[in-house]
Amino acid sequence: MMEGASEEKLASVSNLVTVFENSRTPGAAPGAHRLAAAHQLPGCRSPPAAEPWEKPSVDEALGSGPRTVSRRYLSSLKNKLSSGTWRKSCQPTTCPEPGTQEPEEKRIVRELLQTEQAYVARLHLLDQVFFQELLEEARSSKAFPEDVVRLIFSNISSIYQFHAQFFLPELQRRLDDWTATPRIGDVIQKLAPFLKMYSEYVKNFERAAELLATWTEKSPPFQEVLTRIQSSEASGSLTLQHHMLEPVQRIPRYELLLKEYVQKLPAQAPDRADAQKALDLIFSAAQHSNAAITEMERLQELWEVYQRLGLEDDIVDPSNTLLREGPVLKISFRRKDPVERYLFLFNNMLLYCVPRVIQVGAHFQVRTRIDVAGMKVRELTDAEFPHAFLVSGKQRTLELQARSQEEMISWMQACQAAIDLIEKRNETFKAAVQGSEGAAQEQELQSEELGLRAPQWVRDKMVTMCMRCREPFNALTRRRHHCRACGYVVCARCSDYRAELKFDDNRPNRVCFDCYTFLTGNVLPEDKEDKRRGILEKGSAAGSEQSLECSFLQLIGDKWGKSSSRGWCVIPRDDPLVLYVYAAPQDVRAHTSIPLLGYQVTPGPPGDPRVFQLQQSGQLYTFKAETEELRERWVKAMERAASGWSPGEPEDGDLSD
Repeated sequence: MMEGASEEKLASVSNLVTVFENSRTPGAAPGAHRLAAAHQLPGCRSPPAAEPWEKPSVDEALGSGPRTVSRRYLSSLKNKLSSGTWRKSCQPTTCPEPGTQEPEEKRIVRELLQTEQAYVARLHLLDQVFFQELLEEARSSKAFPEDVVRLIFSNISSIYQFHAQFFLPELQRRLDDWTATPRIGDVIQKLAPFLKMYSEYVKNFERAAELLATWTEKSPPFQEVLTRIQSSEASGSLTLQHHMLEPVQRIPRYELLLKEYVQKLPAQAPDRADAQKALDLIFSAAQHSNAAITEMERLQELWEVYQRLGLEDDIVDPSNTLLREGPVLKISFRRKDPVERYLFLFNNMLLYCVPRVIQVGAHFQVRTRIDVAGMKVRELTDAEFPHAFLVSGKQRTLELQARSQEEMISWMQACQAAIDLIEKRNETFKAAVQGSEGAAQEQELQSEELGLRAPQWVRDKMVTMCMRCREPFNALTRRRHHCRACGYVVCARCSDYRAELKFDDNRPNRVCFDCYTFLTGNVLPEDKEDKRRGILEKGSAAGSEQSLECSFLQLIGDKWGKSSSRGWCVIPRDDPLVLYVYAAPQDVRAHTSIPLLGYQVTPGPPGDPRVFQLQQSGQLYTFKAETEELRERWVKAMERAASGWSPGEPEDGDLSD
């Protein structure tokens, strides 16, 4: 009974192919011949639906237009097929007669043969009907290009010939001779390498779906051919896109069936070794197909990103990989508030972009491209801008702020991963030195890097005086400028020099006199040489990193003058008995210095526990800390200094952060 059902099924498939072949008779109307032949064969049924786990709805089955298959659907399809959860709905419909016990492995082989017969019929429909009739229409009517038809069907003809002429006949012969040769591992092992031809079809699938949708809407003759074939009984009233999905999901189904076959084989079965090798080859072909899907998705995503960037020639490269994208805040060295920006991190470059106001075509404008080669990234410790990090490259250095600590860590890890990968590829990877380095130590470029890497610019509000000549800035006669080599904020007189910088393609840039001397080797005139440092000229940046205590304190009272309400206060390690007060953290000269020896540290007026005072011989300085904890630290530090304590003496540990 079972053998009769199998023969009936094979005859049904053969009849279906005969219907297709009769429809190809020269001089006949293809649609009329096909429908007439199909109605004359009551035993001929349409091939099964493309998705074995999901039946098409009535609207899908009867709809005249093709359903667009998105990349998301294709990815979902790949996951479904790989998971094996749909396998239960794919059990064979043919069962042995009561009283007969067919071996499990033979039942699986029979199921493999039956699905292969239906699959070959579907391939015949794709290649010999859809493909050939669309090609003939293109040649005769010239309504649409022949190349469009070939691109839609890719290498479907090669796939059809392989299965119809080799794979299916081999399976059929082996099952017919199962009693004498109960094995299929050797057959599949011999033919499995040819399944890698599916990669080309899968890689082209999404583009084929897009072309199909475009020309169905654009060309009435194209749509007419599709509608006529899709409405036939041979097509099962399914769209061409549904039929085109079958090759995409075929190899994963081979893998599932063969895996079950190996599991059901007895331990001493002669086919076990060959079946396992065949399974490995099928798995390799599936991986090859999945890799093609992944590559197709990567290229599609990359193309969408390039479109959002305006398809600029110097950034469009199909070999690139997008690692991360997203909005960040750019900390400006002139503006008070950070500004919204957008980053695209690729495997070889970081694009710093500005959103376009009118987003027609390109959504972003690329402001800066920073090569990953030579790029560095580190966290910034800035109380005013939490979650800030620094990206330093050869072309530019950016101070960026994330919206959360997690987002900052994610960006830094992505950048560092890209840096490590490109260094390994260039075989110049060196272990990065871990641990925190002083901000001033990293901010001031090493002399061998000066001019080779874009510096981190000191923000304007961090200084109140020129970082070279120590003269205070004002809005009219002494304005702020930045040295393009070291990033210092300097006055016009101290930056009246130009030197070629390698990171800017050797173009001349404004630099300070120190960098000019180093980069060019020229000796400065005597009237422009640096003046002797005064008693107050102790850089706050160096003092902050090597200090016993440093922070902002509010300066209360007329003693400080009307314009000084807040100061950056430092007790240096190398001068532990003196308090220096700066207008800004990066100033190189303090506006006030107080020798603390002999002073008394007293609480301030009642009412505010954050206030404290320094008092001696009629001198009174009043300070206010931001928190009570910070006040206690300052009181302890000042009491030590007032008593003459030095860091080298055996006392309590230092108070630095």
